Amino acid sequence: MKATWPRRAPLVLAAVLAFFLSGCDEVAPPRAGTPQAETVPSVAPETVTRGLPKADPVSIDVPEIEAKSSLIPLGLNADNTIEVPPVTQPMQAGWYVHGPTPGEIGPSVILGHVDGNKQKGIFFRLKELTPGDKVSITRKDGVTAEFTVTKVERVAKDKFPTDAVYGDTTEPELRLITCGGVFDKASRNYLDNVIVFARMTSSP
Repeated sequence: MKATWPRRAPLVLAAVLAFFLSGCDEVAPPRAGTPQAETVPSVAPETVTRGLPKADPVSIDVPEIEAKSSLIPLGLNADNTIEVPPVTQPMQAGWYVHGPTPGEIGPSVILGHVDGNKQKGIFFRLKELTPGDKVSITRKDGVTAEFTVTKVERVAKDKFPTDAVYGDTTEPELRLITCGGVFDKASRNYLDNVIVFARMTSSP
């Protein structure tokens, strides 16, 4: 890992996601070589380079895919995998508390299920996002930070791009992550992750 924020020390151990049941299984750290990824071409929107003070996020709104949810804090499980929202509440999204809060310099990570409990999840349509789409995060300090999607990837879980997702950035950025690709009936897990990369482009 290349992450260097002191408060993100647990991140070294948390470079895996664990979406259980009809969500995702463990995502291993990336192997050597180029990931086999399905990528939507990226764009470079005008960005806000100055970060906001730390403030916990309270909700997310992605109008293009009609995804709106409150945000619950997610930490680490005993095995050092990242907690995920309850699969029995698939429309609930959560944010990873050991990373920057949305609007701070660095990559904030938000997780949501593609489905669960035999229902569609909050990020069921995440793969439909394209560069230029907007994501709004409302914070406890009353600020709403708006992010613009720059890239969308579908990546095999055994080639998860840990550094690209969690590594340091010079601007406030956002990562939205869910499951995707083929559903493996034997393991009852999806084989890929869908990852949306976004940069903050508007804030008070």
